[in-house]
Amino acid sequence: MTVNITLPNNSYDINIDKLKNIKLNTKVVVVTNPTISALHLEYLLSKIEAKEISVVTIPDGEQYKHMQTIEDILEHCFTHKLNRSSVLIAFGGGVIGDMTGFTASIYQRGIDFIQIPTTLLSQVDASVGGKTGVNNKFGKNLVGAFHQPIEVNIDPYFLSTLPKREFSAGVAEIIKMAVCFNKDFFEWIEENDIREYENTKIAIQKSVETKAWVVSQDEKEKGLRAALNYGHTFGHVVENETNYNTYLHGEAVGIGMVMANKVAVKVGFMSEDEANRVKKLLEFYDIPITYKIADVEDFYQHFFLDKKSLDNKIKFIFPIGLGDCKITDEISKDTIYKVLSEF
Repeated sequence: MTVNITLPNNSYDINIDKLKNIKLNTKVVVVTNPTISALHLEYLLSKIEAKEISVVTIPDGEQYKHMQTIEDILEHCFTHKLNRSSVLIAFGGGVIGDMTGFTASIYQRGIDFIQIPTTLLSQVDASVGGKTGVNNKFGKNLVGAFHQPIEVNIDPYFLSTLPKREFSAGVAEIIKMAVCFNKDFFEWIEENDIREYENTKIAIQKSVETKAWVVSQDEKEKGLRAALNYGHTFGHVVENETNYNTYLHGEAVGIGMVMANKVAVKVGFMSEDEANRVKKLLEFYDIPITYKIADVEDFYQHFFLDKKSLDNKIKFIFPIGLGDCKITDEISKDTIYKVLSEF
């Protein structure tokens, strides 16, 4: 099936099916990592027709999502004399997609790129919407740009080689989407195991449709799109504190959702039963729900580096029951402190 994102300056298709043939009358650079390259690169290259194809392989892992890796990709592009009509192809998970997109946004002031996500997390979330960037010592994705792909090709086949832990990390983002925007979808998840192939395809479709609708309403995250960061404000601090090498992104988001839900219950946005239903789903997919905070004040101060914070106020995203959410900067430090102290 095909889902379309309609934006003022760049609309594109998200294809959810067996990988189609890609014909490009220009130079193409595929950006990938050693893991995906060994498993699937030959298959991808058999699907691409271009004037010239080269591959740049970068290290696998969130800890390599920094400016030096961008420099390495850029060096490959310059060495192969890419021009402004050339195309980059992101072939991997969310880290590959974010860095490829960012490189495309700055190479000769911007060239096109295509997303071919290979993890569940990137298929349902990271590959859609044009967010690109890298991490630095201050936090996650603090350096980057909005740069939309020209197309996204989601082939569930790639998930056949995905480790169980990576799959579960992707499920966290699916649950996030349902809690924020679609109660019926959340109840469907409660009744259906996403690990079953047909259910996987349905979950991908519903998540992509939700993400596409949100991005179409708010491309640059001025309002509604910020709600997709439910669980992320807390989760990004968890990732930063653990140097991006303890938890997968989706795992940190799962922890962040539990933290956010505790606040939501405390201020009356969500019932204890609803919070427990979310926690139960996370546990079913072996997504972490606990974290030991070493220093509550230090954890709290990290919130101010979040991109959503403004004028010394922290913006949080909290669920309103199941299927709705609220973006607010009016939660007191005392309330947040009490919840953080429980961890």
